[in-house]
This record gives sequence, structure tokens and C-alpha cells, in this order.
Amino acid sequence: MQDRHRDKRTLGRRVFLRSGILLSGAAVAGVGLLSGTEAEKKSEEKEAEVGPPEDLMREHGVLKRVLLIYGEALRRIDVKQDFPPEALADAARIIRSFVEDYHEKLEEDFLFPRFERANQLVDLVKVLREQHQAGRRVTDVTIRFASLQSLRNESDRAQLVNSLQQFIRMYNPHEAREDTVLFPAFRKIVSPHEFDSLGEDFEKKEDELFGGDGFEKMVDKVASIEKRFGIYDLAQFTPKI
Repeated sequence: MQDRHRDKRTLGRRVFLRSGILLSGAAVAGVGLLSGTEAEKKSEEKEAEVGPPEDLMREHGVLKRVLLIYGEALRRIDVKQDFPPEALADAARIIRSFVEDYHEKLEEDFLFPRFERANQLVDLVKVLREQHQAGRRVTDVTIRFASLQSLRNESDRAQLVNSLQQFIRMYNPHEAREDTVLFPAFRKIVSPHEFDSLGEDFEKKEDELFGGDGFEKMVDKVASIEKRFGIYDLAQFTPKI
């Protein structure tokens, strides 16, 4: 029994001494440790930054959610079920302001010319650029006819249906090709410095057009439209099998 108590006291003393040594070492190297921690923190923040292709890919998520809204509008028109036409108009205006006037302009101003100068994926870039132009024409039609008055007119409703169908049909493969081919290849044709600089340019442009947290604001707007259409709850899409 005495040996056991003696062993416990010895172990406790060793733990105390070891802790003291560690604390003393930390006190002596305090400045160095703090500097190292700050450096590591900055390094982690650097790694957490979203690069230009990743930034464009997450913006495609906004586009995809609007395509789902378009699809729900088409479904309701087909089964003659009411929906708020002003919500569809709001969705089309997000396509105009965030996708066409911002996201696609970034691609046209910063990505496409670099691929063309590098003579890489030139044919793909040509088609993507043409589809951007076609998409804007289609969005003009959607914005024009996304109203209660147009839904009540057979000719106008047919034009709205056609514009929604055309947009969905084109942009599903369009964004998929960019995500799987164009964006992954972009890092290979620019220097690391240019890559980082473009990321900053993208962020500045987003702040200029939409204020701080522009992407997050658009996600919130899309979510609000989804709620008005009754398709926000993700669980409703789970198959019941």
C-alpha cells in the first residue's frame, strides 16, 4: 500500500515537472509561437479562399436552382395549376442581373480571351459565347411574358413556355461543360499570380454590383422564390420507395 502511494506521488511529481518545463518553454518562446500561429492562420485563410473556377462553379448553383424554378413553372402551366407569375419574373431578373450581366461577363472578359490567346478549347469557347448571346435573347422573352396577363393569353403563354424550355435545354449542358471541361483547364493556362489576382478581381466586381456578400444575397433571393413556388423543402424530392 505504501509503495502504491509512493508511486502515485512520484507520477504526480513527474507530470508537474513536465508541465512546468512545457510552460517555461512556452514562456521563453512566446513571441515565436504567436508569430507561428498567426502565420498558420493566414496560411489556412489563404487555402480557404475560393479560386476563380470554384467561384464560377458555385454561381452555377444559383443558375441551377433557377432552372428548377423554370421547370416547376412549366409543370404547373402544363397541368393548369396556378403559380405566382411575379415570382417567375423575379427569377428571370436574377438570370439577367446575376448570371448574364455578372457571371457571364466575367467569363467573357477574363476567361474566354485567355483560352483564345492560348489556343486552347477555342471551339468550345466559341459555342459558349454564342450561347450566352442566345440566352440573353431568350431571357428577354421570359421577362416580357412572365405576367398574369400573358398566362391568360394563349399566344403569349406559348411564347413563355417556349422560352423557358429553350433556356433549360441549353443551359443544362452549357453549365455542365463549363464545370467539367473549361473551368478545370483554366488553372493550366494562367500563372499562379494571375490566378490569384483574378480571384480578387472577381470579388471586387461582385461587391461593386451587389454589395458585400453578393453571392449569399442571391442565394437568399432564390430561396425566397422557391418558397413562393412551394419547392424550397429539399425533403419533398426524396423518392418514396
